[in-house]
Amino acid sequence: MKKSMMYLLLFVAAMLFTTTCFYACQPKKTEAKKETKAVSEVVSPEWAKNAVIYEINTRQFTEAGTFNAFAEHLPRLKELGVDILWFMPIYPIGELNRKGSLGSYYSVRDYKAVNPEFGTFDDFKNLVNKAHELGFKVILDWVANHTSFDHQWATDHPEWYTRDEKGNIVSPFDWTDVADLKYDDNPALWDAMIDALKYWVAEANIDGYRCDVAGMVPVAFWEKARMELDAIKPVFMLAEDEGQRDLMKKAFDANYGWEFHHIMNHIAKGEKNAADVWTYFAKEDTLFAPTSYRMMMTSNHDENSWNGTEFERLGAGAKAFAVMAYTIPGFPMMYNGQEVALNKRLLFFEKDTIIWDKPSDFTAFYTKLNSIKKANECLWNASNGGSFKQVATDKAGEVLSFVREKNGNKVLVLINVTSQDINIQLADEHLAGNYTNLMTDESLEIVAGQAVAIPAWGYLVLK
Repeated sequence: MKKSMMYLLLFVAAMLFTTTCFYACQPKKTEAKKETKAVSEVVSPEWAKNAVIYEINTRQFTEAGTFNAFAEHLPRLKELGVDILWFMPIYPIGELNRKGSLGSYYSVRDYKAVNPEFGTFDDFKNLVNKAHELGFKVILDWVANHTSFDHQWATDHPEWYTRDEKGNIVSPFDWTDVADLKYDDNPALWDAMIDALKYWVAEANIDGYRCDVAGMVPVAFWEKARMELDAIKPVFMLAEDEGQRDLMKKAFDANYGWEFHHIMNHIAKGEKNAADVWTYFAKEDTLFAPTSYRMMMTSNHDENSWNGTEFERLGAGAKAFAVMAYTIPGFPMMYNGQEVALNKRLLFFEKDTIIWDKPSDFTAFYTKLNSIKKANECLWNASNGGSFKQVATDKAGEVLSFVREKNGNKVLVLINVTSQDINIQLADEHLAGNYTNLMTDESLEIVAGQAVAIPAWGYLVLK
């Protein structure tokens, strides 16, 4: 009560001063204003402006599970139209406390070596060279938050790890096969980890990293790492995080659209609707700088293995939500196998090869989406993309309706997020006209005052 009275008296006294003095005495208000305007100093590589990222599970990609076997797929992936090849961790896997017979890729035993199951360092370097020759960029999955329990650091530098009251190294959460690193008061750990990050850029010529649970590692560490990596070559950095907005100021180009991913899952189940998309983006605009990317996806290695394939989670709407992920503001991502409608959960700690030879119209579907993404500037990533405006209709909850536009390039998108056929009326008569359906290359006329028919889980991407 005494402090409250003191603050009140100070406030009343401050009102007697000039307006200039009044505002100078309000640091909390100034700070709050800054919090609503996100700023980024990251300069993303030019090649990322309209890129599509493709995640690779080397173990499961081919029967052999090697870099050399994967390299045979590069021409196919070029035709598919993906740009950035993201390799899940390729490093030796710990044996102590290992899960399953092969272990988790995220239990790293040596940051400067290659898992012998996948091949040799030279095999990987040759793969990177071949990928670069075809125009791909290559990024590696990096696990900075923890190591395997049998990493050499655990013996040589136990002080680098989080320990319990008995001095035992502990795991983060229930991840019992990994040992938690302690970044506080351990500058030597920072140096060792950054040295390892620089190794793959300098020696294998990779183009950046996807960083596992990036928000569990200090922001200052990532900022220092980014600065030293960019001194070698401009890199692209993707954070597996959504809650740490400070990561996006100086360290990372992109992070995860986890919340949007879950919104799509909820919409598919009838628990949310198209209106919730606009609520999400209204909040998004206050959190991150317009220059940063959010990676949008309908699947990834965690979702596929632990929560189900896109067909389990999204059902008949799998294609509709993929169209959504490609056309809203963001950075689209494919998980290996989606282009052949992979409909099984890949085992995480065992061998479980993807079946590639089954016919699927998803190959043509994703090839078309990738082509549309590149050909239309209004759909590009972050600040390179166009405006994103809701289209008023009589079915705001059932159909996600919006226009993207930049430099005269304009795309109208209508996505039915229900299991019912829908006729939708567009309120804006200026949208009437002749269009090309970019997904089918067919012509479509929208007539003022007439409804547009969209089938269950259907979509129109119109130019």
